[in-house]
Amino acid sequence: MMMLLLVWILNAVALLAVAYLLPGIVVASFGSAMLAALVLGLVNMLIKPVLVLLTLPITIVTLGLFYFVINALLFWFVGSILKGFHVNGFWWAVAGALLYSLIAGLLSNLITQQ
Repeated sequence: MMMLLLVWILNAVALLAVAYLLPGIVVASFGSAMLAALVLGLVNMLIKPVLVLLTLPITIVTLGLFYFVINALLFWFVGSILKGFHVNGFWWAVAGALLYSLIAGLLSNLITQQ
């Protein structure tokens, strides 16, 4: 339980870092980042597998590059439904989703290597 809370906080920190580095992504506060990290996690857990399955043919044809589009669209979607988290467009969503994945992955690696 404690590890789950720590990963959630680190994902919120990663989201704040993305907002700091990319001017097209805005996070209003740490509370907004916590909520956005929670919703991103839920969307990635519940909606993403369905989208990946439905778009499998185009993902295969594009040699997996369409997977980046799915990540960006979900990142953009979460930015459009939450009040304190905003993504200014598709290309900012692509950059934000990539950077968020990298930073969150690196931070998660820090706590799992014990």
